[in-house]
Amino acid sequence: MKNVLEFEKRLAQITIPADQRRDDESTYHKITLKELKMKCKAIDWVSYYRRAFGPIGREITENEQIVIYSPQYMSNLSDLIEEHLRDEQKKIVVANYLGWSVVQTMTSCLAKPFREASKILRKALMGSEGTESPWRYCVTDTNGVMGFALGAMFVKAVFHGDSKLMAQTMIEEVRDAFKSNLPNLKWMDEHTRQLAKEKADAITDMIGFPDFILDSTKLNQKYEGLILEENDYFTNNIEVNRFALRRNIQKIDKMANKSEWEMSPPTVNAYYTPTKNQIVFPAGILQAPFYDVNYPKSLNFGAMGVVMGHELSHAFDDQGREYDKSGNLHQWWKNSTIRKFEERMKCFVDQYTKYNVGSDHVNGKQTIGENVADNGGLTAAYNAYKSWLSKHPTELPLPGVNLTNLQLFFVGFSQVWCSTSTPEALKLQIMNDPHSPAQFRVIGTLSNSYEFAQQFKCSPNTRMNPEKKCVVW
Repeated sequence: MKNVLEFEKRLAQITIPADQRRDDESTYHKITLKELKMKCKAIDWVSYYRRAFGPIGREITENEQIVIYSPQYMSNLSDLIEEHLRDEQKKIVVANYLGWSVVQTMTSCLAKPFREASKILRKALMGSEGTESPWRYCVTDTNGVMGFALGAMFVKAVFHGDSKLMAQTMIEEVRDAFKSNLPNLKWMDEHTRQLAKEKADAITDMIGFPDFILDSTKLNQKYEGLILEENDYFTNNIEVNRFALRRNIQKIDKMANKSEWEMSPPTVNAYYTPTKNQIVFPAGILQAPFYDVNYPKSLNFGAMGVVMGHELSHAFDDQGREYDKSGNLHQWWKNSTIRKFEERMKCFVDQYTKYNVGSDHVNGKQTIGENVADNGGLTAAYNAYKSWLSKHPTELPLPGVNLTNLQLFFVGFSQVWCSTSTPEALKLQIMNDPHSPAQFRVIGTLSNSYEFAQQFKCSPNTRMNPEKKCVVW
């Protein structure tokens, strides 16, 4: 296993760091399998893809076009594999690595010794074994496989009927606030500004859940062909992987389905897809502490409104801005505006790189997209809430706290990030996660907000009201 570990280290060493893979235009390389073979000779790519697409009978030739992110990595990978294939002992290392990789992905459904070993690894990486009661594990695992079936039960049982309509209204209010702020951006030229407005208008949204999950016939069709055995958990996992692969490769040669959900309804998350120019908010996030139909608007805008603004801002972060309103990858900003945008990006990189947990500093380049989205989302949601207040001036303050509604907005934003984490988990997050640790998502965003400093009367040149603030959107 030591040799396997060394091989994996070699793979890690030739991998391009995440903070160097953020420019989608520079990492988009469309080539044929024949050309790939020339860059990475150690692998018979045509045979590989023929086997992968065998279940659907799709013919694969050497002229098939694919997209790779790093030609240099493929070349280095080929060199590494060829080095090992020239030596009989090293051949065994590659075989053992591939075998171990399969075992590692299936650990959760193997015998107890494998699961116990996995706990030891998790303890080392995360500071916790992550042990949970069997029923909770089973629900989580089932949701991962049949999330839309469980989603139907979730929606029928707990999803408030008015939440979908009210969330739709809030999205439009946040979108309008974002567009209204575009004329204030002096760094953006007029032509690019107009295209940005058109892109914001073109963003589609999906809220709560797809309608098909409430139709049992259509829901059954979603899982048609998935055969599970009552008492064979391991085989079921193999079948689930085969089923997912078949469904995925069947999409080739077809138009992208822009109404397809990537997250199941119970998921507490949201996402923006640049190739679809689409934002999605599953039912799971449309509940406390992010959202509740009975909450004051100040808290709903501060929590869920910022999430909506965050996802919308992803359409204009360092990666999202490279895609136009139709989801096509090409340059639609003027060079002068790109240069000014990148200057503002550097401000965020420098700001967040100064944040640290012990001796570990946040990677400002790796987290730039999420940090910009946090800041842009807060601004859009705050302006949307102020606009709503101007039409509803009679909103009462929250009883029991001596805070104004505008102050409550910032409290609503902050409290959703209240969390605990082990030192090991924080270290791993700083190393790999594109998101900054929760505390810096709050401190970093609010310290850039003139409105926060004004509402809480922060003294000038203090930590939460520095003279230099980073602002893009």
